[in-house]
Amino acid sequence: MALHDWLFGRPLATEEEERQGVGTWAGIPILGLDALASAAYGPEAALTVLLVLGAVGIEYIGPITLLIVGLLFLVYLSYRQTIAAYPTGGGSYTVAKENLGVGAGLLAAAALMIDYVLVVAVGISAGIGALVSAIPDLQPYTLSLCLVVLGLIAIVNLRGTRESGVAFALPTYLFIVSLFGVLAVGLWKVMTADARPEPILPPPGVSPASGAVGLWLLAKAFASGCTAMTGVEAVSNGVASFQEPRVRYARRTLTAIIVILASLLIGIAYLCRAYGIGATEPGTAGYDSVLSQLVAAIVGRGVVYYVTIGATLAVLCLSANTGFADFPRLCRAVAQNGFLPHGFAHRGRRLVYTRGIVVLTALSAVILIAFNGVTDHLIPLFAVGAFLAFTLSQTGMVAHWIKVGGRGSRWAAIVNALGAIGTGSALLVVLVAKFADGAWVTVLLLTMLVVAFVGVRRHYRAVARELTTDEPLDPLGLDPPLVVLLVRGWSRITRKALRVAMRISPNVYALHIAADELRLQALEEEWAKFVCDPCRNAGVTSPELVVVTSPYRRLYAPLIEFITELARTHPGRSIAVVVPELVERRWYHYLLHNQTAAIIKGYLYFSRLERVTVINVPWYMKD
Repeated sequence: MALHDWLFGRPLATEEEERQGVGTWAGIPILGLDALASAAYGPEAALTVLLVLGAVGIEYIGPITLLIVGLLFLVYLSYRQTIAAYPTGGGSYTVAKENLGVGAGLLAAAALMIDYVLVVAVGISAGIGALVSAIPDLQPYTLSLCLVVLGLIAIVNLRGTRESGVAFALPTYLFIVSLFGVLAVGLWKVMTADARPEPILPPPGVSPASGAVGLWLLAKAFASGCTAMTGVEAVSNGVASFQEPRVRYARRTLTAIIVILASLLIGIAYLCRAYGIGATEPGTAGYDSVLSQLVAAIVGRGVVYYVTIGATLAVLCLSANTGFADFPRLCRAVAQNGFLPHGFAHRGRRLVYTRGIVVLTALSAVILIAFNGVTDHLIPLFAVGAFLAFTLSQTGMVAHWIKVGGRGSRWAAIVNALGAIGTGSALLVVLVAKFADGAWVTVLLLTMLVVAFVGVRRHYRAVARELTTDEPLDPLGLDPPLVVLLVRGWSRITRKALRVAMRISPNVYALHIAADELRLQALEEEWAKFVCDPCRNAGVTSPELVVVTSPYRRLYAPLIEFITELARTHPGRSIAVVVPELVERRWYHYLLHNQTAAIIKGYLYFSRLERVTVINVPWYMKD
C-alpha cells in the first residue's frame, strides 16, 4: 500500500458518497464537540468575571446560566426549523443570503469563518494548556504539542467524514459519561446532606468581595458565559453529512447535543453554588479550573478524577473537529456563488473539500504560532461571530416563513423572531462588554472578509464578461503561425521540438541567444550538419537559425525583443513559441535543473503579447 493511501485512505468514487453519511451516534462527535466542550469553559468564563464579588458572585452563576440555557433553547427551536427548511444544509450563510440578501449572507459567512478558525486554534490551545498544567514538564513543548494535535485532526478529516466520527467517538462519550456520573454523585450528595455537602477536597477559599454588584458586571459575566453557546449551529451547517433521511438524523443529533449541553451547564452551575466553588485567577500559580475543583470536591483526586479530567482535555483538543467539519462546507457554499475561489467547491479524493481543510489548518497554525500556543485572549471573540450568525440566521428564517406562508408558518416565524431578538440582544451585550477586550478585532476582520468576498465575485464577473461571446467561428484567414523555437544546442529534445514546430508551420525561426562564442560556433556547425543538409536532401525548407547576441548573458529580454520585432514586421500573423521542457521521473531531480522552460513560459504569459501562443514540448526522462 502506498504511503499516501495509508495516511489518507484509498480514493473514494462519487457513487460511494451515500455510504459516507453518518447517523446520530457519529454525528455528535463530528458536529457536537465544540458545543459540548464549551461546558468546560463557559461557566468558568462567567465565574471569572464575578471574581471581584467573592462568595457573593457564586450566587449569581445560577440565574446567569438559566438565562443562557433559555437562550440556547430558543436557538435550538430555530435551528430545528432551519434544518427542515434547508435539508441540503441551511447554515446561516444560506438562510441569510436567500432571505435577507447577499450582503447579509456574506456577513454571516464571514462571522462563521472567523468563529471556526477560533474554534480550532483556541480549542487545541485550551486542551494542551490544561495538559501542561497537569504535567508542568511539558511546558516548553506547548506550541509543538498544539501543532501535532492540529496535524493529526487535519489528517483524520482528510480521510473522510465517517472516519472522523469513528476516531472521536471514544473520547466524546467518555467525557459525557464520566462528567454526568460525577454530577450525579454530586447531586445525590447535595440531596442527602443536611446542610452544604462536605467536599472531599475543599476548593480554594474565595476572596472577600472587592466590588459592588452592578448591572454592567452581570452583563459582562453573561457575555463571557455565552461562550458556552458556540458550536450549536454546526448541525444546521452540516446537514449534508448525515445519511438519509438527513433531516431526521440532523434533528436527532441537534436535540441530543442541546440536551446534553444544557444539562451539563445547569448541573455545573448548581453544584458550583452548592459546594461554594468559584473561579481562580487565570495565569497565576494557584490556578485550578472550575471543573477540576468541582470534580475533586465531589469524588476526590482518584481514578475517576483523572479519567474525567483526561476526557475533558481530550474533548477540548478535539473540539477543533467542529471547525474542520463545517468550515470546508461553508467555503464550498460561498465558492459556488462565486465569492471564493472555485477550488473550494471541489471535493478531494476522499469526498471531502480538501482545500477548505488545508486552508483552515494553515490559518489555525498561524494563530497558534503567533500566540505561541497560548490563545486564551481569543476566547472572548468567540461569541461575536457565533451570535452574529445566530441572529442573521433566525432573522432570515422569519423572512422565510413570511414568504412561504401556509399552515404553521406563523408559529414558526414567532419562534424565530423570539430567537432573533434574544441572540441579537446578547450580541449587543457581547459587543459592548467585550469591545475593548478584542471584539473590535472581530468587527475589523468581518469587514475585511466581506470586502474580499466582493472582490473575488467582481473578478469572476469581469472574467465572464470578457470570455462570454455569441460570435460564431470564423473559419477564414487561418494562416499557419510564425514559429519561434528557442535553441540552446543540438540534442534529442531540440530535434523533437523542431519536428513539432515544422508540423505547425513552414515558417520556423530557431532562436539562439548567444552569450558564448564557442557554443555558438558548435551550434552553427551542428545546424548545418543535422538540420540544413537533411532538409536539402528531402526538398524541405530548412528552419532559419537566428542568432541574437547577449553580452550580458540575458535570456528573457532578448526573447521578448525578438518576438515584438517579429510581430511588428508581420502584422496580422500569429506567433507560436515552442518551449522544449525536460520532464523528470523523480520530483527531487528538479532540484538539479534551473527550470528555464518554466520561467520562459511564465515570462511569456505575463508579457501580455496577445498574438503569441505558447506550446510546450515535453521530453520524458527514462530510468
